[in-house]
Amino acid sequence: MQHAPLCHPGRAPRVSLAIAAETAQLSAMTPGARLSAAIEVLADIETRRRPATDALKDWGLAHRFAGSGDRAAIAGLAYDALRRKASSAFVTGESTARAVVLGMLALERKLDLAAIARLVEDGRHAPGALSEPERARLAAPSLDGAPAWIAGDYPEWLDPHIARTFGDDRVAEGLALASRAPLDLRVNTLKGSREEGAEALAHLKPQPTRWSPHGLRIALSPDAKSPAIHAEPAFLKGLIEVQDEGSQIAALCAGAKPGEHVVDLCAGAGGKTLALAAAMEGRGQIYAADSDKRRLAPIHARIERAGAHNIQVRTPKGQAAPLDDLAGRADVVLIDAPCTGTGAWRRNPDAKWRVRPGALAIRLKEQAAVLDLAAALTKPSGRVVYITCSVLTEENGDQVRGFLNRHPQFVAVPPTDVAGALGERAFMFRRAVLMSEEGLLMTPRRTDTDGFYVAVMMRKD
Repeated sequence: MQHAPLCHPGRAPRVSLAIAAETAQLSAMTPGARLSAAIEVLADIETRRRPATDALKDWGLAHRFAGSGDRAAIAGLAYDALRRKASSAFVTGESTARAVVLGMLALERKLDLAAIARLVEDGRHAPGALSEPERARLAAPSLDGAPAWIAGDYPEWLDPHIARTFGDDRVAEGLALASRAPLDLRVNTLKGSREEGAEALAHLKPQPTRWSPHGLRIALSPDAKSPAIHAEPAFLKGLIEVQDEGSQIAALCAGAKPGEHVVDLCAGAGGKTLALAAAMEGRGQIYAADSDKRRLAPIHARIERAGAHNIQVRTPKGQAAPLDDLAGRADVVLIDAPCTGTGAWRRNPDAKWRVRPGALAIRLKEQAAVLDLAAALTKPSGRVVYITCSVLTEENGDQVRGFLNRHPQFVAVPPTDVAGALGERAFMFRRAVLMSEEGLLMTPRRTDTDGFYVAVMMRKD
């Protein structure tokens, strides 16, 4: 297709000027300056103990000359440094922001001493030349003798908890949880097939997910700017949703069928609610609830975009209990339980350094309370589906065993049967996950998904 000229003959075309301006906007900083910016951001995160997203946003507002490509690269460096924070500090012998970033370049980015030395002297805004001690340590970075929590890059206080789940595999599991996550999408089968979703996003080169029959995956490089999925026509029309493959599998394991009554007890923004609606083919009824109505706010627009017509949102109002009328009526009660989020560290690498023992204690109480509420809503032969994005046994198997002790009218559905929801993929999936008597655990190392735990308890007739 030919376009009419945008300028008079002899003048530089305006479209070329626009492209040049856009290119400049994408990248205005040298690699060395980007490295300095990442160190600055990391120092801000550590000093003010704030989320990385807030620190990166504030840095961008204070440095408006930085293009979108620069900001993406700086974010990539900062997040990689947070992923390898403990091991990087061990390698360099210091815990300063500079030391952690330098250690990350060696451990995560796999740069040798010469490459790191060039980078830190790349222009007048670069971090500055390596000291002799830095050179000595970066010349042969080694984790020999490092304790498990350092080699696996997670907080020291969590080591006994991680060890309880993974034993001697905890370093390998920790490293997988410290890796970068891909961009996973779920195709909304109320609007189309996975093949149609892949075709609509062909320019992003999505690949089918390994386990979920409805998933697509887009691989991202360390410095890549995330694609604007929310601006894609396929997203705007409700054909695709952003959802980790592990979350998709957890929703499938609920086994929700067309015509059933399903309660999503901790619905939040509605990711699993919409997956349930698709699995039920728009038939039956889903009741989406949450203890915090602010978390429910985004669900309304998502429901409309997805074309899901069988979802009632039960927003809490004052002290009234929004689900009392459903007592003993639900075929399925799905609990996407509040948890420490240890299984989602790939996507929130700063969160693992902010989680505290007190937070675990609070989550355990919340989980027990929501499980007890689910028991009251479930009808005979109905199912409680308990899901966390945690890898801690205290939040997973311990909670399920506690629930079964408090509610002897329920029995655990064998996890091998639960995995049957994946159909022809179930055999290999059962071999991949960490299986216990009560539930199954997905991890980045085992299933290449976020860490998700799923257990199903059935109420006796």
